[in-house]
Amino acid sequence: MAGWLAGCTQHRGHGRSTHAYAPDPRNEDVLVGIRDGVTGRFELVWRPHARVSVLDSGYMLGDGVWEGIRLHNGVLYLAEEHLDRLWEGAKAIDMELGLTRQQLQQLVYDTVDANGMSSGVHIRLMVTRGLKPTPYQNPNITVGQPTIVIIPEFKEPSPVPREVGIRLFTVHVRRGPPDVQDPGWNSHSKLNCIAACIQANKAGADEALMLDPQGFVATCNSTNFFIVRKGEVWAPSPRHQLRGITRARVLELCRQYGIPCRETDFYLTQVYSADEAFVTGTFAGVIPVVQVDGRTIGNGKRGPMAARLQQLHTAFVDSYCSGGRRSLTEEW
Repeated sequence: MAGWLAGCTQHRGHGRSTHAYAPDPRNEDVLVGIRDGVTGRFELVWRPHARVSVLDSGYMLGDGVWEGIRLHNGVLYLAEEHLDRLWEGAKAIDMELGLTRQQLQQLVYDTVDANGMSSGVHIRLMVTRGLKPTPYQNPNITVGQPTIVIIPEFKEPSPVPREVGIRLFTVHVRRGPPDVQDPGWNSHSKLNCIAACIQANKAGADEALMLDPQGFVATCNSTNFFIVRKGEVWAPSPRHQLRGITRARVLELCRQYGIPCRETDFYLTQVYSADEAFVTGTFAGVIPVVQVDGRTIGNGKRGPMAARLQQLHTAFVDSYCSGGRRSLTEEW
């Protein structure tokens, strides 16, 4: 999730909004978990000393997949769904991790436990193809197993965007079709989304709204997008976006609580005239959108649907994590 949601202060003026990220000083003493793919050793390393080789596939080629996971009340929120998506991406790029989902989950728990962490924690779990003997693209030219890095941070979303909302700008950068680079991969190769974010930043917006190859609304550069029209929640067709875990949870909450919802193609015209809009992500949950391309959405404030879904999602997170830590099946 974008940095504007993490411990930031929002300032509005002169038609622009800026968000300054203030990292938690406790993170200076955090231990980072690293599995060396060559030796197979897993070590906890003081964050300032955490390193991977310049010959690592992730640094050299962006060859790898990753997940962002919340730790709440000592529990990895929806760990099974995040690890399922990680395994799906790894399988798609023909990368064998060399351990089971259960073993990887345990490494993450070992890392957060070593740091004495329980809540208000975000974890970046990264898996790259591993060490290269020389700069070379072919994945067959790799030494050992994938590199695994687990970076836990004390990081909580700012309450400001949750209450007052964010602004989006529609960029020229499109979400590509799966035969170019599958948008369902949560890969280290994020330049498509970074380019979109740059254009949105230059326009003074908080996040980029991206269209699909046919011109329909697809997603944002780091979050999933929704609109609300006449009491019905609309989610863009999933064809050209990451399979968002919070996105899927929000749709399930809508069905569970009798809120009309659907996944469909829609245009920017239907966004501009929507009653509400909001984005979702693992880190921040549900965040209202109050402006798109200079057009005010609804009354320019957090709407009743976004507020209700925020409450329902928060309650679900609390309920899920109250059940304690869950064991995963050994098989994918």
